Amino acid sequence: MNRKKFTFIGAGSLGFTRELVRDIFTFDAFKDAWICLMDIDEKRLEYSAKGIQKVIQKGGYPAKLTTTMDRVEALKDADGVLITILQGGVNVWRSDIEIPAKYGVNLCVGDTRGPAGVFRFLRTAPVMLDICRDIERYCPSAVVLNYTNPMAMLCRYMQGESPVNVTGLCHSVQGTAGMLARWIGADMEDIQYTCAGINHTAFYLDYRYRGKDAYPLIREALKREEIWNEEQVRNEMFTKLHYYQTESSGHNSEYNAWFRKRPDLIEKYCTHSTGWNPGAYGYILDRYLNREETWATEYEEWLEMGEISLERGKEYAANIFNAIFGDHEPFHFNGNVRNRGYLTNVLEGAGVEVPVTASKDGIVPEKVGDLPLHLAVMINTLAGCEELAVQGCVEGDCWKIFHSILFDPLTSAVLSMEEIRAMVQEMFDANRDYLGYFSSLELK
Repeated sequence: MNRKKFTFIGAGSLGFTRELVRDIFTFDAFKDAWICLMDIDEKRLEYSAKGIQKVIQKGGYPAKLTTTMDRVEALKDADGVLITILQGGVNVWRSDIEIPAKYGVNLCVGDTRGPAGVFRFLRTAPVMLDICRDIERYCPSAVVLNYTNPMAMLCRYMQGESPVNVTGLCHSVQGTAGMLARWIGADMEDIQYTCAGINHTAFYLDYRYRGKDAYPLIREALKREEIWNEEQVRNEMFTKLHYYQTESSGHNSEYNAWFRKRPDLIEKYCTHSTGWNPGAYGYILDRYLNREETWATEYEEWLEMGEISLERGKEYAANIFNAIFGDHEPFHFNGNVRNRGYLTNVLEGAGVEVPVTASKDGIVPEKVGDLPLHLAVMINTLAGCEELAVQGCVEGDCWKIFHSILFDPLTSAVLSMEEIRAMVQEMFDANRDYLGYFSSLELK
């Protein structure tokens, strides 16, 4: 039996893991797949297995399901590896949000870049490299797909430090393309686009409906109040930058200097339509902390009463696996890779998000060329900050981490250099337990 093995590292991400497994089973080559779930939380691992078993029973699949808390056991002979971890849990995330807020840097989600994203990266990077080292030893030919944030910095770090075949996937490209199609009343089957940039800050350089430029239709749609209010931050950026961006308004408001640096701007742009954050910065933090108390009860209710659809969802992981070592049907998507001339006016070697094709030949990125200059200015600033953070991580250099945050657009719009130094020092102090690989954590 040529059964393929799919290993989930961080399988305690309950709903997401279940959806990805469901998608794997929709391909003929994988109906008898071996699903191996690994997590360090025994209770979440148990619940995840129960959810997957429910999918297997509903579909009548001749699949194999195993669970383990041993990462080596999970990775042995895996064909596909999916990583969905949160290093340190939700509680340590508090400092990422609360310390910048103390200094006046109001964040919404804090999982991508800027002060919160950088320290989440620094906590997570050593664990990701350990996973890569195990993959090198126990399943060196595996296709590795990362869903863990901060996507750009983690993928750039892994791709620079390990030879594993890893790329990163994010929902925002296909999600935004579908949103724009809905706004203009189009079916996604009639939409074609080219999207490129960096994770959470990529732009649709070309967006077409039935072969024609759809941007005029989008501009017309924005005249409707309900559509304008659905994405105030992104819609404001589109009218000024002339290209639509991939990530939601809540995330986007953190990545630039225009929307969260003053209370009046937060009220105007970020309070009523960011999706993530209707109000003060603590909303999303409180929501996740509260969910820590309720997730088990909610999942038990779903196990008893919840319905299961066996139809393939919109995530790309299963399609990629199928293209490379399943039925070999080529699949096109946007992946996170190091820039090797794909974006010719973006920092070489930086982590970028560009069109790629998965096939029996592997994952092959597409050369896009130059971005429009004003977009390149924006993206190079953010990519440069991320590159500093990665280099600081590799070298254990706390000053490069400081410089990464020093040039962050929102942080630098709010704080002085010395205020940023004090804030970063406090964040180093809060993360000491995770940063033993730094030679020093003192910005003196």
